[in-house]
Amino acid sequence: MLSGLSVRNVVLIEQLDLDFDRGLTALTGETGAGKSILLDALGMATGARSDRGLVRAGTEKAQCTASFTLPKNNGAWALLAEQDIDYDVSEDLTLRRTVNVDGRSRAFVNDQPVSVKLLSALGRNLLEVHGQHDGRGLLDATTHITMLDQFGGYTRELTAVKTAHTARQETKRELEALLSLQAKAGADREFLEHAIAELDRLDPRDGEEEKLANERRFLQGAEGALTELSAAEDALGEDGAFEARLSTALAGIERLRAKFGEGELTAVRALQSASEALERAMLETQEAREAVSIAAQSFDVEPGQLEATEKRLFALRAAARKYDVPVGELASKRTGFAGELDAIDTVVMDIEKTRKRAELAKAAYDKAATTLTRARKAAAKTLDASVAVELPPLKMERAQFKTDFTVAPESESGVDQIRFLVSTNPGTAIGPLDKIASGGEMARFALAIKVALAGQNNAVMVFDEVDQGVGGAVAAAVGKRLARLADHAQVFTVTHSPQVAACANSQFRIEKRSIGDTTTTSVKPILDSEREEEIARMLAGETITQEARAAARQLMAS
Repeated sequence: MLSGLSVRNVVLIEQLDLDFDRGLTALTGETGAGKSILLDALGMATGARSDRGLVRAGTEKAQCTASFTLPKNNGAWALLAEQDIDYDVSEDLTLRRTVNVDGRSRAFVNDQPVSVKLLSALGRNLLEVHGQHDGRGLLDATTHITMLDQFGGYTRELTAVKTAHTARQETKRELEALLSLQAKAGADREFLEHAIAELDRLDPRDGEEEKLANERRFLQGAEGALTELSAAEDALGEDGAFEARLSTALAGIERLRAKFGEGELTAVRALQSASEALERAMLETQEAREAVSIAAQSFDVEPGQLEATEKRLFALRAAARKYDVPVGELASKRTGFAGELDAIDTVVMDIEKTRKRAELAKAAYDKAATTLTRARKAAAKTLDASVAVELPPLKMERAQFKTDFTVAPESESGVDQIRFLVSTNPGTAIGPLDKIASGGEMARFALAIKVALAGQNNAVMVFDEVDQGVGGAVAAAVGKRLARLADHAQVFTVTHSPQVAACANSQFRIEKRSIGDTTTTSVKPILDSEREEEIARMLAGETITQEARAAARQLMAS
C-alpha cells in the first residue's frame, strides 16, 4: 500500500506531507483546486513522464517521494534484486524523483540513484491510475493480457509456456550457431588446416623463446669476447718468452742465494722470498694461459649458429603475431584450431540432431501455447460476462465489453495479443478501449473490470473522476464498488460525488488559496468527526442546511 507521499514545489503545491491508510481514500475538493496536480506528483514519484512544467514558479527543483509498505512476495522486490539494489522487505520501499527547472530529472530508490526506466518499471508494478490523464492502467494496452491472466488464474499453463519457450529459444540459438558455422566452414577449414600444418612444422616447445633469446644474446657477443680472449693469450705469450724471462730471473736469484748461503740476515731472507714468488709466478702463468685458452674455446662458435638461432626465434615470434597470442601459447592455439576443425567435421551431424531437437521443442511450445490460448479464451468469456454484469449499475447498461484476441509473435507468455474492446453507445462500432471511451467511461470500465478481478491485484489503484457525468443511485453504485475493491487492495478515488466520498474509509480535501500574487494548493485530511459536514457541503454547496447534513449522515450510514 501507499503509506506516504511527500511533495515539494510541484506547480501550486509548495510543501506537502501526507500519510495514508488502507481501504478506500476519497480525494475531494472544488473543480480546479488541484486534484490533478496531486496525481501528477504521485505519477512523478512513480516514474510517469514528467517535465520542467511541474516545477513551481520561482523555484529550481520539484521533488516527490512516495513510500510503499509491501508484502514479501511483491514483484517490486524481484525487480530490485535484478538491478542489485539494496532493500529490506521489512521496511518501506521509497521512490523519489526530482525534476530541475532545466528539465533534468533524477530518480532514487531507497536513496540509491537509479534510472528513470527502473523507477517507471517499479511504478507500473505498484500503482495503477485509471482515467483520462494517465497512460498507465487500461490506457496501456499491454496490461490487458496481464489482467486477463490474473482473472483466469491458469498459472500452470503460463509456467508450461514459459518453460517451453526457454527450451525453444535455446535450441534455436544452437541451431543458428551451427548453421552459421557451416556457412563459413569452407573458408574456415582452409585457414584451420593451413594454420595447423604451419604450427606442426614450427613445433613450438615450452620455454623455447626465452632459451633462444638468451642464446642469441650470447652469440651476438661471442665474436667480441673471442677477440678479447685472443689478446689475453697473446699477452701471456704462447711462445714461452714470458716464462723464459721468469726462469732467467729465478736462476739469477738462485745464484745469489748460493753465494750468500742460508742465514738470518734480512737480505738473505728477501732473496728466499723473491725466489719463491718467481716459482709461483711461473706456475700461475701456465694455469692462467690454460684457463684463457679454455674460455676462448667456449666462445669459438660454429659459423651460421647466430643466423640459425635468430631464424628460429623470429619464426616463433612471427607466428605469435600472426595468431595474436604469446609465443608460449602457440601450442595451445594449435590445439584450439584442431578442436575447431573437428567441430566443422561434425557440424553436419550436429545440425541434423539439433534440428530434430528444435522441431520437438517447437512442437512442445506450440502445444503449450495452444493450451494457454484455450484457457485464456475460456477466461475471456467469463470476464466479458462478469464485466457486463457490472456495467448497468454504472449507467453503462447499453455499453459492450469484449476481450479481443489476435496472434502475436512467440514469447514466454504465448502467442496471444489481448486488447479490451468496447462500445459505449448502441449502433457504434466496437473498438479499442483507449480510443472509444471518454475519461469518465474509461474509469468506470476500469472499475467494472477491477471488480470482476477483485482479489487478483496487489497494486494501489487510483480512479480519476470515475463518477464523471453520473449522480444519485449510479454514483452510489460506483462508491459501493470502489469500497468492495478496497477490501482487497488500497484504492484512491478523485471524486466530486458525495455518494462516492461517503463510501470511503478516509477523506482528504484539496483546496486552492490565493494570497496576493501567490496561489497554493493544500491537501488536508478530514477527521471522521468532520466528514459528515464535508459531505453535506458537497451535497448543498456553500450553504449547508440541516437537510444536507441529514442526507450526508444517511449516505455515510448506508
